[in-house]
Amino acid sequence: MSNLSELGEFLRVRRAALQPEDVGLLNYGIRRVPGLRREELAMLAGVSNTYYTRLEQGLSNNASEAVIDAIARALNLNTDERAHLFNLARPGTTKRRTLTKPDKVRPGTLRLIQSMSNTPAVVLGRRSEVLAWNRIGHRLVAGHLDFASPETPSVRPNMTKLLFLDRHTRELYTRWHEEATRAVSSLRLVAGRATDDPELASLVGELTMNSEEFANLWARHPVENCMSGLKYMHHPEVGDLELNFEVLTPPDESGHRILMYTADAGTPAAEALQLLTSNDTGVVSEAQHSPAK
Repeated sequence: MSNLSELGEFLRVRRAALQPEDVGLLNYGIRRVPGLRREELAMLAGVSNTYYTRLEQGLSNNASEAVIDAIARALNLNTDERAHLFNLARPGTTKRRTLTKPDKVRPGTLRLIQSMSNTPAVVLGRRSEVLAWNRIGHRLVAGHLDFASPETPSVRPNMTKLLFLDRHTRELYTRWHEEATRAVSSLRLVAGRATDDPELASLVGELTMNSEEFANLWARHPVENCMSGLKYMHHPEVGDLELNFEVLTPPDESGHRILMYTADAGTPAAEALQLLTSNDTGVVSEAQHSPAK
């Protein structure tokens, strides 16, 4: 995933999504292709058409911060999309953490989610791989999988792969397309920060080859830092659930995220979560919870 080719594709997709009237231009004549023309976008950004064309063609990697900012404004990018554009256009400004060993959850993070016996929690790595989950988190999102599977990197579940390639996970989300768009938007953001990550490139390649729906969503370049919101589920044990989710990010460079689910007090979803907790009679020792070394 070359950052220059990713930059060019992102610019082309976002330019094609804009109509002249969206940016205050008059639309003259019939357009052979949808969206703004290159020269129109260049004019709005205050750069030469030749220079902007080189950016779209992946031939320039020295765009100044002022130019990137001007292009972001011309494309009407939101905060997350603007950050993504900067990551693609100036990858050298993003500090990356090179992983030489299989990733694993921090002991403190593991203790934290274990202490939340009534709150489903899942610890995700930077590529949406599951590093750990507590008992109710496991029962909520992947009860058909082995609880201990996150401990072994070779069989570790990946939430994005499950969403697109696993029938049970797909059936869990009553608004599947909304959930799929959210997942791809988050993965795009990660890809912009780590264009030289071979494991991420492998994940995207596998999903593109095996899911036409993923391939179509990926090609649209959605970008969003999904930190909170609602998830709509139909759980095989407790039925329909409308759950709030929050994502906590540890203040280190691991790229880990703690995904937590809650229900408003007094709602059917709160009762369903309580039922899911009370149905869990399994007892797992500290050693069983600990990640493989």
